[in-house]
Amino acid sequence: MLYAQVVLPLAQPMYTFSLNEGLGAQVGDAVVVQFGSSRFYTGIVWSITEEKPDYPRLKPILKKLYSTPLITPAMQRLWEWIAEYYMCTLGEVMRVALPSLAKPSATSLSDLDERSIEPPTERYIALTNELRTEEALAEYVAKHSRRAPRRCENLDTIAALAMERNAEDGFVPRRLLSIDNDDLITLRKKSLIRTEERVVQRVESSSEFLTPTLSEAQNIALNKIREAHENEKVTLLHGVTGSGKTEIYIHLIAETLAQGRDVLMLVPEIVITSQLVERLEHIFDGRTTTYHSRLTALRRGQTFLRLASSSGGELIVGVRSAIFLPAKNLGLIIVDEEHDGNYKQSDLAPRYNARDCAVVMGRIYGANVVLGSATPSLESYMNSLAEKYAYVELTERWGEGVLPEVVVSDTIRAVKRGERKTHFNFDLLNDISRTLAAKEQVMLFQNRRGYSPYIQCRTCGYSPRCPHCNVTLTQHKASSRMECHYCGYTMPTPSVCPNCDIQDMALMGFGTEKAVEEIARLYPEARVDRLDSDTSTSERAFKQIVHNFEAGETDILVGTQIITKGFDFKGVSTVGILNADNLFSVPDFRASERAFQLMMQVAGRAGRHNDRGRVVIQTSQPKHPVITYVATGDYHAMAHKELEERRAFGYPPYSHLIRIMLRHADYELLRHAAHHFATLMRKKFGSRVMGPVSSALEMLRGEHRAEIMIKIESGASMQRARKMMREAMADHSAKEEFKGVKITIDVDA
Repeated sequence: MLYAQVVLPLAQPMYTFSLNEGLGAQVGDAVVVQFGSSRFYTGIVWSITEEKPDYPRLKPILKKLYSTPLITPAMQRLWEWIAEYYMCTLGEVMRVALPSLAKPSATSLSDLDERSIEPPTERYIALTNELRTEEALAEYVAKHSRRAPRRCENLDTIAALAMERNAEDGFVPRRLLSIDNDDLITLRKKSLIRTEERVVQRVESSSEFLTPTLSEAQNIALNKIREAHENEKVTLLHGVTGSGKTEIYIHLIAETLAQGRDVLMLVPEIVITSQLVERLEHIFDGRTTTYHSRLTALRRGQTFLRLASSSGGELIVGVRSAIFLPAKNLGLIIVDEEHDGNYKQSDLAPRYNARDCAVVMGRIYGANVVLGSATPSLESYMNSLAEKYAYVELTERWGEGVLPEVVVSDTIRAVKRGERKTHFNFDLLNDISRTLAAKEQVMLFQNRRGYSPYIQCRTCGYSPRCPHCNVTLTQHKASSRMECHYCGYTMPTPSVCPNCDIQDMALMGFGTEKAVEEIARLYPEARVDRLDSDTSTSERAFKQIVHNFEAGETDILVGTQIITKGFDFKGVSTVGILNADNLFSVPDFRASERAFQLMMQVAGRAGRHNDRGRVVIQTSQPKHPVITYVATGDYHAMAHKELEERRAFGYPPYSHLIRIMLRHADYELLRHAAHHFATLMRKKFGSRVMGPVSSALEMLRGEHRAEIMIKIESGASMQRARKMMREAMADHSAKEEFKGVKITIDVDA
């Protein structure tokens, strides 16, 4: 009898089950086990031993699910690293890593079987063994050609295709045969052909791809990346917006695919980068697989299972969860827009950063890694300064494009001089007028959706707040309702103040919905559209808005962060940032870095092809350092200034920041628990512990929230720090009164 340790998709340790050798299960296989009295789960066999564990009774593994293992030894090492580094269980990693239909669970075996899926298959056809040789087929055709000419012709067709494809076993895909189904049924009835169902593999295509011609600067950058890869170094590709980083990616991808190895390309959001994905699919026809949350559950499951049996040579383009796909022969990992916050999973364990995982994957898989950005994260930039990463820079736009002119427009001065209409300074309005007169396009960026961020009673100061999250509700004019953007709670917009019963409720601030209304009133002849999460409720709606703008059917596009990423619109000559202040006026040590990145990204949408574009930044703080750095486009000055401040206060990248969140519906119990836990932590970490404090979002979905932060200086042992944290958590959980307090840990918050 064998014994297997099995990982289940639960926040639990591994469990041991007995394994009948007749099942043929091996390490990495998906198996079905019974857990508890009435629940059946899919688990992953993590290890197998002949040594019987010291348990009185073990449940057996009931069945093996798929013909090939779901995860490889390299994937096991990645899961183990993620579980250790981000302080969670392997079960929690499994819960995120495997698509839902690849790990079915149910209350009975029959229900589980109904929920399970198989990899997509297609039919293959071959002549019977008696007709496999040329002589045997020729003899049969000579004997039957007069009486059954069509049958003989079909047999010749199958044989010719098998020879053309060098099919050693004689099997060819049904989809390539121009033979009617009725004819195939006849051939099978007469025992002249064999059929098999095989797992769908990628479509065979050429290893020669139509790669774009590179400029001299791009060729120099490409050769530097190749040199870094020879030295097994991660490369940080820092290229200004429009510098042609994608063209370099394409050359690297083509070289890797030609070697028969897989490529993983991570993008922040698949829909937002739809232009890039379409281009890659065109160049690498038949080799490209996309993976993201907008695919159906069935499609995600089948994609995972197909890749588990793939032989390699595919380009996988996906969002952060694509790091868990079973690439068999990974040769290159590209992280585009590596600075983007979407690479960080913050809601559920494991709270991983896909960019950092990609670097670890490179070591585990022996793959080259390229991190690309116009505004690199300070963590990656610091690694390049320390020569942990190779640094390659592109300072000029590709082709005829030139970097835009940046104009800083002082809103306070504009108000004093009467040079402002509603929320738009004359500097911006004049540029919009010139742009529309020249039949060109405008993009306006406002980092708040909805009509107004909140409404307030001008008599008593009351603002409606969410009863579950304790945040102000956002006004949406189209629905005449106020909405919580955290939990979805809505209520009708009050006309009378619920607090003082006076009809004096006023809109405060503005969002994209209000910006569209006002710009349409100022330019009634212009075609105005809005792109935010309220209008792009589906992939189809998103693509329609983007298509209309790309085709020139929209003159002015107003949007949130969605419009800042991945787009290459030829007609855009003016970009307006409507309220820069709310980007850097945030209580977060990363606020200045993120504000610079966001403004540089949105500014990069202007003038990408011919004439020089123009960017107007509206701000009440024109002398703010971030505004100055954006106006001059000086990333290095921003980075070094920020790094100086981070060093002085011990923030990342000079430390690892760990956020511990405690949650409970009872505020007093939560406060007591947070102080108790902080005291335990200070006994181990001393002054490295900060807090507890109420979270910025102090109440969410009915639970109060408190935070404790720990700074672990770079160079200190994170392994030892995690061990001490686990000890403190065990001591805290041992107190009965704190059993109901939920604790979550976010490493590198």
